[in-house]
Amino acid sequence: MIAQFDVSTIDGSLELKRCSVLLTRPALQANNIANMIEARGGQVVHLPLLEIEPVCKPEDIERVKSYVLGLDQYDLAIFISTNAARLGMGWISQYWPQLPLDLEAFAVGPATAQLLQEEAWEVHVSPSGVTSEDLLALDSLRDMQGKRVALFRGKGGRELIAQTLRERGATVDYIEVYERIVPEYEQEQMLAEIETKHVNCVVLTSMQTLLSFMKLLGIGSEDKPVEDEMILWLQESLFLIVPSQRVREYALDKGFKHVVDAGGASDELILKSLQALQLNSEDM
Repeated sequence: MIAQFDVSTIDGSLELKRCSVLLTRPALQANNIANMIEARGGQVVHLPLLEIEPVCKPEDIERVKSYVLGLDQYDLAIFISTNAARLGMGWISQYWPQLPLDLEAFAVGPATAQLLQEEAWEVHVSPSGVTSEDLLALDSLRDMQGKRVALFRGKGGRELIAQTLRERGATVDYIEVYERIVPEYEQEQMLAEIETKHVNCVVLTSMQTLLSFMKLLGIGSEDKPVEDEMILWLQESLFLIVPSQRVREYALDKGFKHVVDAGGASDELILKSLQALQLNSEDM
């Protein structure tokens, strides 16, 4: 099992000639990191395990519109992902030529914050991490008595932020601007890609993509032992890049031996994690 390592000292120009990387993030979001890997001599295989679609049902659209029109009634707007920021700001710009006065913005992770800052919005973001837990540790979110919060997100997902802020006294409304679609693949299709392209690294930028990857491998969320020799070999040999310690621990618990927490899902952190793997892993 590889040890977790610090990627902050990695030289981003290092080559990746020993890396054959399976990218699983939505197709459009994978182009930049794919170019970065290939420019450094690595090989890329695309197999999106999640697609992001803006909400399209009339009732969902009307619900989002109603919340956005009433944004001036909220004290805080929280954006849980880059997709939430990108699509949420699209909605806001339609109805608010200027941002509502006194509406504070919060973001989970610096990449999400960067998108909001492009709109000249002062954004609160944790300096110590990229998870919901890191955001909730901010001093400005501790006393929430009487506060109204607009939480921009996709349909479904973790309830931690809303649950915690409600416990602290806030009223929280979900503004769900997208939904996650899991593409359908055959297990044989993915295994053939891994085998013929000699994939040795898999980038999984969320818990959802990890669960989708496990499902394709036939690894259930329950604790049933894996018996297929090919799947057991993949659990022993593949190097996984994941965005947080929570996802890393889950992957390790499910039998994967080589899992690296990149400390986020940005292209730069993924690239440096791959480079650190190549430097520190003799088996790659």
